[in-house]
Amino acid sequence: MIEGFKNFLLRGNVVDLAVGVIIGGAFGKIVDSMVKDVITPLIGALGGSPDFSSIKLGPILIGNFINAVVAFVILAAVVYFVIVVPMNAAMARMKKPEAPAAPAGPTPDQALLTEIRDLLKR
Repeated sequence: MIEGFKNFLLRGNVVDLAVGVIIGGAFGKIVDSMVKDVITPLIGALGGSPDFSSIKLGPILIGNFINAVVAFVILAAVVYFVIVVPMNAAMARMKKPEAPAAPAGPTPDQALLTEIRDLLKR
């Protein structure tokens, strides 16, 4: 029973998942800080305070929801333009060019010419 638990814990995908969760959490803090401390103040400087929490539709307070949507869009834009686009460009530069595929076999024209050549050799 203990051996099975040990095998489960030391299985590669469990360890990889744990490392991914830990790195993801730390990376999330970096992205949150960039959005809160860099991007949002820039938006505030350009267009006033980026706080929508006081917006109401009758008795319904939708301002906090709007704040969450705006924060999500900003976060997604930062992740895409600061991380995904440069990473894709770097991966494209590091990718080796693929060798052209060898032809599968002679075309019908080539086969006919080969047959004619062989007949002429006789």
